[in-house]
Amino acid sequence: MAEVPASAPALSIVVPVYNGAATVGELVAALRALDIQGGLEIVLAVDGSPDNSLDVCKKLAAEPGAPVTVLSLSRNFGEHNAVMAGLARARGAFAITMDDDLQNPPSEVKRLFEYARDGGYDAVYTYYAEKKHAAWRNVGSRFTNWCADHLIDKPKGLYLSSFRCISAFVREHITAGYEGPFPYVDGLVFQVTQNVGRLQVEHLPRSEGRSNYTLARLFRLWLSMFLNFSVIPLRFATLFGIAFGALGALAAVIVFAEAISSNKPPQGWASLMVAVLVLAGVQLIVVGVIGEYLGRMFLAVNRKPQYLVRQVFRRGADGLEIECPPVNTQAAGQPYRVPSQPEAGG
Repeated sequence: MAEVPASAPALSIVVPVYNGAATVGELVAALRALDIQGGLEIVLAVDGSPDNSLDVCKKLAAEPGAPVTVLSLSRNFGEHNAVMAGLARARGAFAITMDDDLQNPPSEVKRLFEYARDGGYDAVYTYYAEKKHAAWRNVGSRFTNWCADHLIDKPKGLYLSSFRCISAFVREHITAGYEGPFPYVDGLVFQVTQNVGRLQVEHLPRSEGRSNYTLARLFRLWLSMFLNFSVIPLRFATLFGIAFGALGALAAVIVFAEAISSNKPPQGWASLMVAVLVLAGVQLIVVGVIGEYLGRMFLAVNRKPQYLVRQVFRRGADGLEIECPPVNTQAAGQPYRVPSQPEAGG
């Protein structure tokens, strides 16, 4: 396990906040009421929320109780980006990530933390007997998990939940080791460790509003998992090319044999057009996959930010303290430039 400073709490709870003004107060109050051996801290990453979530979180940070650190991101970067920002600020021996919508009961936090700590796990994922999501979300989750079984180093049968616990060792490696603009936290976790446990927890209906995930957002998240941690899509493109090339060669032999045996031009204009359209469609899909890889490389090379922290709020001796991280530092966001060291004798 990574060495944790003596002043650090045993547990950090990282919560990305987006349109969570109505629920985040209740969540923080319930988390502060938990009796965690070694203490806890709460990190709220406000992801450019259009409501007054930031004002609510600042008030929570100023109140007595378990310390709350509020990160104000410069714009909306996405859930996994906000989680990475929160994990970069976490200091605990373990870190739990959870949503701000109260669908994961705060009472399960202590059980999840103790299960990870006592079991010696690097990461523990939760799963549910019944998910209180819309039917289309549940279908999408099952499809994503099926893809993850084949594309990333995920243990078979493990459900990928946003309610997870990771050790300081994993947290430090994923926050220091990846600075690209398209993080997928679960893929980063499995790049570090296979010492992963699972724990069944309760899942509650949403108490306020509706999910912030639209179909487009879920598709972008799926693309991050699909493309960031595997070259299998490119291999599929190669296999498609080989398969359709072989099919075309076979068809050419059949057409040539028919022309010789019947002594007349082969018929089948409609089937020919279908074949052309199918092949053109496959080619465009393959070009699109390759283009997506190249586009992500282009954005990473041009240092598209993973997240940018505008301000940090926490309770101090004289009230709410405000920190404005210096530009091009790790505290300000990812990626950042490491200052060059002057040459000796220069």
